[in-house]
Amino acid sequence: MRKSAIVGLITIAICIGFLVSLNADTDTYSNFTEAASSNKEEHVMGYWEKSKGMHYDAVKDPNHFSFFMKDEKGKVKKVVLSGTKPQDFERSEKIVLIGKMNNDTFYASKILMKCPSKYNDNLVEVQKDGQVKPYNKS
Repeated sequence: MRKSAIVGLITIAICIGFLVSLNADTDTYSNFTEAASSNKEEHVMGYWEKSKGMHYDAVKDPNHFSFFMKDEKGKVKKVVLSGTKPQDFERSEKIVLIGKMNNDTFYASKILMKCPSKYNDNLVEVQKDGQVKPYNKS
């Protein structure tokens, strides 16, 4: 085998290894305990705790929505979103929060909801203005 072919194969292998290492940590979810010990934004998956209700008053403060969520480990925490209440929030099956924990409250910058659908089980992203669009992680 020629030296140029060997160098080319080694270069390709290094590039593939680099790309795999970049993608390795992108699909992990944490829980409230892990988010509390981290200073970076975390993805926390869980379920709306319906028994504790939610708070949204569009007249008093249209950019404050709060509710309680139970994470995958069973821990329930208050969640605050500085934005409007997501459309069809009550129908969501699963919720993914993106944000940071501060004291005992999770401050979400984004809320992704898995809504029940007959044909498609994709996550949707709720923007701060309340618009809902399909979530694209890339």
